[in-house]
Amino acid sequence: MSRIAQAFQNKKAFIAFITGGDPNIEKTKEFILEMVRAGADLIEIGIPFSDPIAEGTVIQAANVRALAAKTTVEKLFTLVADLRKEFDNQKTSIPLVFLTYLNPVFHYGLTTGSTSGQTGYDAFFKRAKDSGLDGIIIPDLPFEEQEPVREATGKYGIDLISLIAPTTEERVNEIAKIATGFIYLVSSMGVTGIRGEITTDLSSITKAIKSITQVPVAIGFGIHTQEQAKEMSQIADGVIVGSAIVKIIAEHGEAAGPHIYQYVKGMKEAIS
Repeated sequence: MSRIAQAFQNKKAFIAFITGGDPNIEKTKEFILEMVRAGADLIEIGIPFSDPIAEGTVIQAANVRALAAKTTVEKLFTLVADLRKEFDNQKTSIPLVFLTYLNPVFHYGLTTGSTSGQTGYDAFFKRAKDSGLDGIIIPDLPFEEQEPVREATGKYGIDLISLIAPTTEERVNEIAKIATGFIYLVSSMGVTGIRGEITTDLSSITKAIKSITQVPVAIGFGIHTQEQAKEMSQIADGVIVGSAIVKIIAEHGEAAGPHIYQYVKGMKEAIS
């Protein structure tokens, strides 16, 4: 059983997002360990990018801070490898997933001597496997254009995690049939960010997905309170929280660790 599958086994999974390198790589490692200590079941690490089109202002600002700190894809691979050693020492199997846009994945191959897009994907996912990464989410990769990436992720045992949005109704069957890892169900239209209310009929979408696949479904975008997390966990197999955690880092900087711990602990307890 994969580490991602284990994260959902016999429980509701709390998935925590953090922008890699915000405010620096060392603190990112510290904050991730705090989230794991607080009960997070899976960690998403965002690769900072200059044009994060799916992100709201909170995560956009985190991308700027991380890039200013000279965060690179290679440094984040090293971070994943360091975390995997740490988890192995603690005898825990927390999955680590990258959230990134297609450009850094494609470009990684070019900077490592590749001469074609396919070889570029191959180089990225070989490095991902070697570092101990479990999965990847690529918001700007259209479903119809996934084949070259899916081929490379399959080759190296990395789960390509599919997103399903409220407008994806006519393609739910196609996406769900080939989904791996977990399905990221987007709670509402628009970009990431805290929402006061989530009104999408997520229950119907989740039921439609589960009629096709046994791959777990996790809901993200906008969730930030314990009440929202509890409500979403009654619909799906997991809850994803990003902007609220990144906002804590924006407010407290390098001293954010204890605040992140308390927040994640409360959210995990709410869905347990």
